[in-house]
Amino acid sequence: MALQAHLVELERKHKVLESELHEALVHLSTDDLRIVELKRRKLMVRDEIQRLKNGASETVH
Repeated sequence: MALQAHLVELERKHKVLESELHEALVHLSTDDLRIVELKRRKLMVRDEIQRLKNGASETVH
């Protein structure tokens, strides 16, 4: 159950980062480094979600 809670939290973080990234892209005054950082963090969270889901499916089979 702890894995499921962790996945839910990571998915929440991913949505928050997606929202922050959208806002940053809408505002032209946003620093490019900020946008790059948000994209990097979003990808890291997505990769972690995929890694955990793949690991969970491997232990079930």
